[in-house]
Amino acid sequence: MSESLSFAGIEPPSPTLSARLDELADFFAAPSAGRLTDEQRALSLGIARRLVTDVAARIDPAIDSAALWADWLHRGVPGATRLVGVCFARAEEHRWRALSAERVVPAPPTGAVDEASGAASDAPMTARERAYLDLRIADRRRFDAHGQPTLAIADVDEEIFRALLHEVAAWRLAEVSIDTGRAASLGDAVRHAVEGQADEGGMTAAAIAYHEAVGAALPETARAAIAAHDWPALIALAAAAQQRRYADMALALLTAETAALPSLLAPLRLDRDALAPLEASLAMLPARAVNDADGAAPEAER
Repeated sequence: MSESLSFAGIEPPSPTLSARLDELADFFAAPSAGRLTDEQRALSLGIARRLVTDVAARIDPAIDSAALWADWLHRGVPGATRLVGVCFARAEEHRWRALSAERVVPAPPTGAVDEASGAASDAPMTARERAYLDLRIADRRRFDAHGQPTLAIADVDEEIFRALLHEVAAWRLAEVSIDTGRAASLGDAVRHAVEGQADEGGMTAAAIAYHEAVGAALPETARAAIAAHDWPALIALAAAAQQRRYADMALALLTAETAALPSLLAPLRLDRDALAPLEASLAMLPARAVNDADGAAPEAER
């Protein structure tokens, strides 16, 4: 993100003017680069808003998160440069999965638990089935009650979460500064929230457990995930195999050139035929933030 610009006689610029100048500076720096579509903007902004609401609830359920978000939109979201990456990654993963669901009816992946039927099996679940179910549960926590994408607190980077807690607490402190008792409790609430996050298991932890349970069947399981368009399972296996966070692996996969996919997913030991459905699915995603073969970013669809 570019440095904010200013002109003589406009000091300091308003948040709206700063945003416009930053956007224009980015365009000047890379005029041929693909731009965000309205859908990408809306998804990322909605994810950020829902994350702020969840963080505020961790500090004090009495916080008016709607007023908080409205104020931040007017003045500028604190720590925006920290949030854009994680929100964009979650938004792009959601767009990809939604597109796949529209175009393909995936077969159930190997070892998956048939939750839709609700039928109970007489045989106890295997370690692999349990790990897959835990991964599905962790994934479902990344949606709100209306099916909109969210960032589960457990999946947010610790530094980003801590910084966001402090920003929300500072906003709340300005509201209750005359209430010394409530103001003093904000510090304790932030500390408890930080400690609580460490005990929560998100997609990264579930991915590690699933990878361990799959064991030597890693290539076959990854191949089955691609064939079924079970992208969370594929991302989880790739992330754990490379000891990366789930969100980081998702963004790397979504922004990789086609030619780079074999190298990126090398730990999964997949051949080119197995990667073909993945390559085709990624190629169909509109406005994907990836360079083409000539090194030029494709134009975003408006």
